[in-house]
Amino acid sequence: MSSGCFHREHSPRAYEVIDLALRAVPPDSAFSFEEHESGPELLIFVAAATAATSLTTALINLIAAIIKARSEGIKKGDRPSEPLELIVRKIDDATGFREEVVLRIASTDRVQKRHIAKLLNEAVRGLLNERKS
Repeated sequence: MSSGCFHREHSPRAYEVIDLALRAVPPDSAFSFEEHESGPELLIFVAAATAATSLTTALINLIAAIIKARSEGIKKGDRPSEPLELIVRKIDDATGFREEVVLRIASTDRVQKRHIAKLLNEAVRGLLNERKS
C-alpha cells in the first residue's frame, strides 16, 4: 500500500482472517510473512524454473485471503480503507532493485483468484526475464 496503514493495530479483524489463512498454508511452503505499517509482505525466493511454470496455489490462496481480509475487516470496523497495492519486487546483485505494481484494489472491489494468479505470474516472469534480455 502506498499510503495509509494496514497492520494489526488498525486492522485487527482483517488480521484474524489473515492468521487463519496462514495456518492453512502447507508447512513446506517456502516464504516468510512479515508485518509492516503499510501492510503484510510475503518474502518469496522464486527461481527462474519456478517462474516458468507458476506460483503455487497455496501462495495465490494466501494473497487472495489477505485481499479479502482487508475488505471484510473494513466492513467490521477496521479503520484504514485506502486501496491495497499488490507489488512484485526483484532484488538482484547484478541489476539492483525493481518493483512492479501488479494490482491496485479498493476495499470494495472484488478480485478472483485466477485474475490474481494471472497478474502475479506475468509480473514474476517479466521481472525474471529482464535479466535475460
